[in-house]
Amino acid sequence: MSIEAVSALPPDMDLQESLRRELGEVVRTDPVALRAAQGDRSGHVSSEPPLAVVEARSTADVQAAMRFATAHRIPVVPRGAGSGLAGAAQAGGGELVVSTASMTRVLEISRDDELAVVEPGVVNADLNDQLAAHGLFWAPDPASRAISTVGGNIATNAGGLHCVKYGVTREAVLALEVVLADGRVIRTGHRTVKGVTGYDLTALMIGSEGTLGIVTEATLRLRPVPRGVPVTLSAAFDSVEQAARAASVMVASGVRPAVLELLDATALAGLGAYLDLDLGGRGAQLLVQTDGDAAEREAVDAETIIRTLGGRVERSATPEDGERLFEIRRAFHASNEAQGAVLIEDVAVPRSALPAMFAAIEAVQERYGIRIPTVAHAGDGNLHPNFVFEADTVDGFVEVPSHVWEAADELFQACLRLGGTLTGEHGVGLLKRRWLRDELGDDVLELQRGLKAVFDPLGLLNPGKAV
Repeated sequence: MSIEAVSALPPDMDLQESLRRELGEVVRTDPVALRAAQGDRSGHVSSEPPLAVVEARSTADVQAAMRFATAHRIPVVPRGAGSGLAGAAQAGGGELVVSTASMTRVLEISRDDELAVVEPGVVNADLNDQLAAHGLFWAPDPASRAISTVGGNIATNAGGLHCVKYGVTREAVLALEVVLADGRVIRTGHRTVKGVTGYDLTALMIGSEGTLGIVTEATLRLRPVPRGVPVTLSAAFDSVEQAARAASVMVASGVRPAVLELLDATALAGLGAYLDLDLGGRGAQLLVQTDGDAAEREAVDAETIIRTLGGRVERSATPEDGERLFEIRRAFHASNEAQGAVLIEDVAVPRSALPAMFAAIEAVQERYGIRIPTVAHAGDGNLHPNFVFEADTVDGFVEVPSHVWEAADELFQACLRLGGTLTGEHGVGLLKRRWLRDELGDDVLELQRGLKAVFDPLGLLNPGKAV
């Protein structure tokens, strides 16, 4: 809690009791709820529990929580399923958590307009299960889709395996209902596909990591389920640079795979050990899936490019076989956690720079003696290097050794030199704020902090996160 927040509180006020009187049964102060809100899936946990957790069930609950927080100058941490990887939803001492995980209604599905209106607590995979009956789907599909919520996807501008063809969350949201720091409700965007009235506040909210407002309703842009049978290819390469080059050439040639994933040798070794599979003998693996009316033609084109650039390609006999390959890919994080503590990272470079970025990762891995298994959404240049290391845990907090941060710093600097960005889809959260100035520069960083002050003049929303 900030000094300003502390000084604004009457010393004899029982904040938990006052909050409970104001909001009722949605307020939780039990140790289980408070402990859960201290961490997320980044591997880090705050050192102290928050003041309370508001399990909002309506926009009115969120409004009441924000009005209370503003009146008493209490910092607020918005939270969904807690599946984030950058520490953006972690809450600490003196902070109030406002959770939208219980706001799970699908309010509307329109086949004619290809849109859905949902509350933020709807789980990504559950939403798509409902949409399938209408012949529609929502494109963002992060690896956490079985547990992550639409609100969390919006907060981080989540991507996933299919974003190479169908785009990330920002391309899949038409409008938002947002509660501001002082409890006001605004609506941004349109139900229409086109709309340029005023500044694009919808796009601004997406990826803002809960620092500008709390999303309480979203109008989502849907797509028809692709026709036909998808084709899945698995290609082995002698080096990760070859595989990265093939991915870059493939997209530049006009092939638009629905999925284009790359796994390096360290990732394959870890997955093989974890799943008891023989995945050795190759420097990298490229997984390609084409879909829609052009699936067969694009698969043939992809096979030609792979073979021309030194890959050995196999085609899955059935869609089920193809899905099993992607199940292996989705076990990546679990395979790393089975080997030690993990610092999960997320950088992106131009596609043409993928070979150089993988070479930089290999150099860092050798120089520091740290295993850095890496997978990439190769179609859009988004890499996920994971630092696997031994670590001590103090009060539930994973202490990342200094040499791991030094290795991460070297990797981030290499990414920036290649024209890349510090995060493609996980967000900045707590973990990457120290590098923001390196990418943005002084002027842009100050403009962004000034923009936050317009929406949140008291600095109550997710302080210390993102910017």
